[in-house]
Amino acid sequence: MDKKKLALSAMAVLATVSLAACSSKSSSSSKSGTSGASVQLKAAYNNTKSTDKTATKNSTLKLAEPNDSPFQGISDPVLSTNAEDTDVFSPGADQPGNTNGLFHTDKNFKIIKGGLANQTINRKAKTVTITLRKNAKWSNGDPVTAKDIEYPYEVIANKKTTSQAYSADYNAIKGMAAYHTGNAKTISGITFPDGQKGRSVVIHLSKVTPAMQYLGNSFIWGSVEPYEYIKNVPIAKLASSKQVRKNPLFTGPYKLDKIVEGESTTWSPNKYYYGKTPKIKHITINVVSSNNIDKAIQSNKYDFTIPNSVMHGTDYKQLKNVKNYQIVGQPALAYDYFGFNVGHYDTKTQKNVMDKNSKMANKSLRQAMMYALNLDAVSKKFGNGVTWRANTLIPPIFSKYWDSSAKGYPLNIKKANKLLTDAGYKKRDGSKWRSDPNGKKLTIYFGAMTGTSAQAAEYQDYLQQWHKVGLNVKLATGKTMEMNSFYSTLQAPKQSKIDVYAAAWGLSSEPTPTQIYGEDATYNMGHFVSKKNTELMNNMNNNKAWNEKNRIKAFKEWQDYMNDQAAVAPDTFSYNWGPVNKRVKGFDMSSANWDFWTNLTLTSSSMK
Repeated sequence: MDKKKLALSAMAVLATVSLAACSSKSSSSSKSGTSGASVQLKAAYNNTKSTDKTATKNSTLKLAEPNDSPFQGISDPVLSTNAEDTDVFSPGADQPGNTNGLFHTDKNFKIIKGGLANQTINRKAKTVTITLRKNAKWSNGDPVTAKDIEYPYEVIANKKTTSQAYSADYNAIKGMAAYHTGNAKTISGITFPDGQKGRSVVIHLSKVTPAMQYLGNSFIWGSVEPYEYIKNVPIAKLASSKQVRKNPLFTGPYKLDKIVEGESTTWSPNKYYYGKTPKIKHITINVVSSNNIDKAIQSNKYDFTIPNSVMHGTDYKQLKNVKNYQIVGQPALAYDYFGFNVGHYDTKTQKNVMDKNSKMANKSLRQAMMYALNLDAVSKKFGNGVTWRANTLIPPIFSKYWDSSAKGYPLNIKKANKLLTDAGYKKRDGSKWRSDPNGKKLTIYFGAMTGTSAQAAEYQDYLQQWHKVGLNVKLATGKTMEMNSFYSTLQAPKQSKIDVYAAAWGLSSEPTPTQIYGEDATYNMGHFVSKKNTELMNNMNNNKAWNEKNRIKAFKEWQDYMNDQAAVAPDTFSYNWGPVNKRVKGFDMSSANWDFWTNLTLTSSSMK
């Protein structure tokens, strides 16, 4: 059950995203975050061998990014959407996934002091103050400034932006809505106490929310932009500029030396980095297809796969006992899901709109399609212990907010058939297929990304299960779709090629889902909108939510509502896992390790 990830935001994919597979246990009965998995993995590899200083200095750390498409090459976390871009630029971040990130966090993703900047929340004054450390610099030696903290908000909210990070939550910043609609040229609620070239900004808000305490929240952006370096590039053209595509700047321990478009990146230490000096002097990252990654690891070609990259359950079966490697992993900040196209995005109002007459508008049809699937069996067959059926749209890594008691959609053919018949989806005139309630022919188009042979088998299983309940479901375009084509189709304001699709989210480290399921969220690719959904999501961050019990209740009520609506339905949870060559020392992918790259050394010049 392995789909490519669409990152919620590049900086938000915080050291834990991957996809894999499951045991026969149903997640509906899970009390532990990984109890659906039949293997237990550790996030760190404790290599007891001594560091070889010569090898560490002179050898190249060779990393793989498993992916069946070229990476797009958008290095800017404000503009990037595909997690693969985040992966190939990850040495430019203090931790994979935190590209040009402002803050450090504890193991629960709560912001702490010690990063590129510190944050102070004043609930009474309704302000957030962000103060840069004195030695904060870009990889070209330029200082990181207050304007660099503010400029991402301009890029995100600009009417001509290609960023997809904007959601209604940002309207809590005073003046943000006026800037977003084009009624103001600046964002009045972001001020510079010591000037734009100073070290601090104050963000003035209409409300202060509990989510703001955590990295990756949808109210306060978590990365910086090199304003002086990109200020002359129109925001509409920023994603295609040489400053983003060919010669990007970073604040992390490594600087980019070379990029081969869609294929590889090469890195060396950033002498302006504020933190520890990297011990390894050379890093290369290469895209490796899912059909070749196992053979490449078995042949000792790579030291490890990028921690946030997609590794499948079928890969785990092939690699779990491979010589010279240790398997590491932790619960993923991600989930696979099924989305239904129920509307469109109005480019004038910049809001998603439900189309009550759309093909997939009937809730019973959506529920029936989910009950028809045997996700437990598919996960067990292809997952090999590291992916399991998901029961909600909040993954178990958020242990406080995940509803372990939710049932999700286990196989129930009888219920699927009854839902369809009761809703008027019936077989007429001897047809083998059900028609819609108006008696019209019904053909449903399923969107799926090209991947491994195991994935192809999973997709065929879905089609067979839907056929069993009399639904004529076919692959959209007649075949699986290349990843970039798949997402560009779904991200069009209005499209009719895909009715239901299988995809995955690489999530923010703060679980509020407004940015992906909000009324004005451009990531809301199925366009599901309701007053109830908006209300339930708002409850996660209202004044009552400062009481943790109320916040937990709000998250669980939202999970129950979304399961019932089935406009977006859970598919699988998984480990974020990968193989680490036994010459690597200091590898620790846990969320609180902010010296991921600088702690790495080598015990040998050879991977064999």
